[in-house]
Amino acid sequence: MVTDLVVVDADVSVKEAVERMNDFEIGCLLVMSGEKVVGILTERDILRRVVAEGRKPEETLVKDIMSKPLVVVDPETSLEEAVELMFKKKIKKLPVVKDDKLVGLVTFTDIARFQPVIAKYAERLAAGQALPRRMEKVIRYYIA
Repeated sequence: MVTDLVVVDADVSVKEAVERMNDFEIGCLLVMSGEKVVGILTERDILRRVVAEGRKPEETLVKDIMSKPLVVVDPETSLEEAVELMFKKKIKKLPVVKDDKLVGLVTFTDIARFQPVIAKYAERLAAGQALPRRMEKVIRYYIA
């Protein structure tokens, strides 16, 4: 998991969040309300819920378009369990939370890239399933 996380407050504008994503050259931000992680903001959220709907990024708040409820795992979750959860929920990013505190982020792409055994397991899980294109791309480029 990645432990050097970039977060954003739920009450900031999407424009500010996008600037932060661009500054750090990342595709998602974990969304915080105080000390608690409450959602995740992805490039896809911005495309679907701001751009496609013609909303103004400077007037739209992160909390209004973020993905929620947040699906999380704890640090003791096995990679196999994490991959199974990603397939079940059709997501590519899992925040890691311990005692209600955000401690990391594990992504399907990172698992596929760095864990060949788990990548092959994911390939078996994917067989015969209709997957979102974003997951199919990861499997095609990093696993198959």
